[in-house]
This record gives sequence, C-alpha cells and structure tokens, in this order.
Amino acid sequence: MKRNLFLLLIAVCLSALTGCHGSKGLTAFAVPEEFDDTKEYEITFWAKNDTNKTQTAIYEQAIRDFESLYPNIQVNLRLYTDYGKIYNDVITNIATNTTPNVCITYPDHIATYLTGTNTVVPLDELFSDERYGFGGSEVRFDSPAEEEIVPQFLNECAFGGHYYAVPYMRSTEACYINKTYVEALGYTLPDILTWDFVWEVSEAAMARNEEGNFLINDQKVMIPFIYKSTDNMMIQMLRQQDAGYSTDSGEILLFNDTTEEILRTIAEHAESGAFSTFKISSYPANFLNAGQCIFAVDSTAGATWMGTEAPLLDISEDKVVKFETAVRLIPQFDTERPQMISQGPSVCIFNKKNPGEVLASWLFAQYLLTNEVQIAYSETEGYVPVTSKAQESDEYQNYLSKCGEDNGIYYDVKIRAAQLLLDHVNDTFVTPVFNGSTSLRDASGHLIESTVKSVRRDQTVDDAYMEKLYSDTISLYHLDQPGKEEEAKTGGKADLGALPPMAVALLTVLVLAWVLIILYVVFYTLRRKQKERNRQ
Repeated sequence: MKRNLFLLLIAVCLSALTGCHGSKGLTAFAVPEEFDDTKEYEITFWAKNDTNKTQTAIYEQAIRDFESLYPNIQVNLRLYTDYGKIYNDVITNIATNTTPNVCITYPDHIATYLTGTNTVVPLDELFSDERYGFGGSEVRFDSPAEEEIVPQFLNECAFGGHYYAVPYMRSTEACYINKTYVEALGYTLPDILTWDFVWEVSEAAMARNEEGNFLINDQKVMIPFIYKSTDNMMIQMLRQQDAGYSTDSGEILLFNDTTEEILRTIAEHAESGAFSTFKISSYPANFLNAGQCIFAVDSTAGATWMGTEAPLLDISEDKVVKFETAVRLIPQFDTERPQMISQGPSVCIFNKKNPGEVLASWLFAQYLLTNEVQIAYSETEGYVPVTSKAQESDEYQNYLSKCGEDNGIYYDVKIRAAQLLLDHVNDTFVTPVFNGSTSLRDASGHLIESTVKSVRRDQTVDDAYMEKLYSDTISLYHLDQPGKEEEAKTGGKADLGALPPMAVALLTVLVLAWVLIILYVVFYTLRRKQKERNRQ
C-alpha cells in the first residue's frame, strides 16, 4: 500500500506539472477538406482599443455581421488598451495552451510566439485554398483577393519562409506642427522637414523674456520638439542614413558610430530643453494643443488627438491655444529620398487541437479585411485600409474628398495624416523580424531615453558615457546573445512571460509535495533498514 501510495503521489505531481507547463506542442495545422457548419465553435478575439468607443462598436458590429453569416461560430471579444499587454498575456498563455484564437499583434511579437511548437498557424495554404482562401468559393462574404492586399503591407507579415499574419490596419509616423509658431519665429515651413530645420527652429523657440516666460507663447512651459516613440526615432534616423540596425538573420548592428552621433545631437538639444520624449514629459499632443510644443511626432493613428479642433482632446478646452496645424513627414536627412517606418496592427491565428476551430478563426480573420470593416475602422483615426479594394472604393474616396467638412469623421488633420501614408507607401520600410527583434527595438528607444535622462541629471555625455551606455544596454536586453532576453525570463527558448498566480501557487504546492515525498522515501528507507538490523 505504501509503495502504491508513493507511486500515486508521483503520478499526480507529474500530471499537475504537465498541466501547468502546457502542451509539448500541437500537431501542424492542415486545412480541413470542408468546414462542418453543423458543429458549434467558440473562438476568442483579442483586440486593442484605447478609449475610442467608435472602434469598439465597429468590432462588435463586425462580430454580429460575421455571426449572422456563420451562426455556428461564436466570437468572444476581449479588448486591451495596449499592444504590450496583449503580448504579455499571449506569451503567458502559451505556457498553459490557453492562447486566443485570433489576435491583433505585431510581427516582432509573432517571432517570439513562434518559439512554441506549431503555436501560430502559417497562413500560406489558407491564403491560396480555393474554397476558404482569399476570394474562396465557399467564403460567405466578399473577401478580397490576395492581390488586392497592398503588397508592401502583406509582405510585412512574411518571415521565416511563411506568412504568419494578415495586415489589419496600417499607419506611419507624422510630424504635427504648430505652423503659426514656426512662422512667428521667422521661418517658412518646407514641404519636407529636415532634422536640421527642426533642431534650428526648436532652439529658436527657447528664447525667454525678462519674466522668464518663453517669448513664443508667453508661458512658463515650452518643449519645442517632443517625440512619442523613441525606438521609431532611432530606427528611422539610422535608416535614413543607411546605417546599421540589424540584419534579417538577427545580427545586431545598432551600436555603431552613427548611433553615437545621433545620441550626441539629441543630448545637445535635450540639454537646452528643446527636445524631450513621451516617456519623460507625457503625450506630445497635450503640449502641442496647449501651445507648449511646436513639433509633435506621433503615429498617424493618433491624429484625432492633434490640433486645435481635435475631436479627442486630452486637455480642458480652456488650456487649448488656437493655431494652424500642419502635417508633414517625419524629419529627413535626405529630402530626395524620404524614409519612414510602416507600422500598424496585424492579425495572427493560434493553432488548436481541432482544425475546424482554426478554420473558423481564419474565416473571422479574413472577414476583418472586408470593405465594411476596413473603411469603417480607418475612418476612426489616421489609419489606412490594407486592401486596394477598400482604398479604391467609391465610399473611401468620398471620405477622403470631404477632408475638413467637420471636426468629427472628416477632421482635416486626421484625413491629411492618412493621405500622407497613402502618398508615400513606397517610401515606407519595416525592420527585420526574428526572435529577439522586440528586445532590439526596445533597446534602440532605451538609448535615446537614457541619454535624455542623463543630460537632465547633469551627467556628461562623452566617450566614456557612450561606452558604458552601450555596454549597459547590451546587457540589459541580452543583445550579446540574440534572443536571450526571452530565455532569461523563462529559462527556455521563448519569452513566455510571468506565470499566472494560480500557476505560481500550483508550482509552490508541487515543490512542497516533492519535498515531502523525498522526506518520506528517506524516512521509509531508514526505517526499513532499522527493522532489518533489529531482525539480525
């Protein structure tokens, strides 16, 4: 009985341990011969939304419309306020095999998800399937053909020899400008900004009067140039100068002489107070709209927060300063060859044991590319549809043509931001995707943030500082061993994130159980030996 009890305890613990760590890997997905619409499927969709209730309504309407076409598929929506939180929850749930079915995400994140065996479904076969692929004969809605997806956007979802996502919306970065202040300082705003122009105007705006107020706005606060995403800032400045960042194979090239030159320039303007970042000072839009900023760089998807008449103001109306808002490409080093990053959410599908459930997920993901969803969502912010089918439709062209007719759906800054991307799709680029590319992106922004903070603390930015900054950043993000940040967090190949509290508790119980088992074995063995000695 004692031996059987011991073996039973071991079996229970091993079973629990296996359940906590999730599956060892799923079978590779294969497209079913047919979709069985007599079976009920319940799928989860994780999406990102800030406080824009219109976007939430669009998701909910899309789900209702899709479910009316496929009554046997129930879609459960879970909204997040941040892409990073989606990422963290996904990598946590990979460990317990409880990932969502469909997820708004980024290719850099997918590269980490892929470290799990058959975790994310490669979509190549689904794309081309005659029945259920793009424009498939069995699809119950007006699905776009593969060639109707903007090639640059679709290619962003391909890495490792496969397509692992479909683009959902696309944006880039734009510079939102207080044109009134630029002209008051004696400058003429060019069609394409240069870094030198932005730095020069920013420094000119730092002049104060005898009371200590800034001359340009007669206020105590003025930060002429604020950048929202410093990782994008560094990546684009390097790209514009053909300097290294990384290779497709994951070789790290970020820590080079051009990067150091960029950081020294940033340090110079941070020291004067002419430059700051979102992480240090807060949202660029809030300063811009209060007349406390001249150049605010943010996503085109953030256009509804920018400008005097912005429909999504985050400051009280009595703080708003009236000015003319201009929208331009981000600053460039070479105005004849502009370069800007392409960004925006994509949609991936997670593998499950039931291929029918995966196919149901794919049908819903594909529905998000229909004109109804694409146009409706793009009208909420400065996104652009990812299909030429939607972009060229009469409905979308009519929307663009009404730029400025009101400060709601036709808000001019928002539509001009979207038009900027439409006009410059061929000038966009994306960074290489690999396991660890998320860490590299974070590191590029960290270099700028650390430099600005150091200047504010009166530290000297010299050769010794740069050497230490590089060394500390490489160590912090484990860039001396690409992909090691993920391993460092979990002791494995993938960044699976922190375990849920229930899993932590279970592991604690398991450890205690093993300790008790070992103590029992030792005690039982010693007791048996003692009995044998007594018999002798």
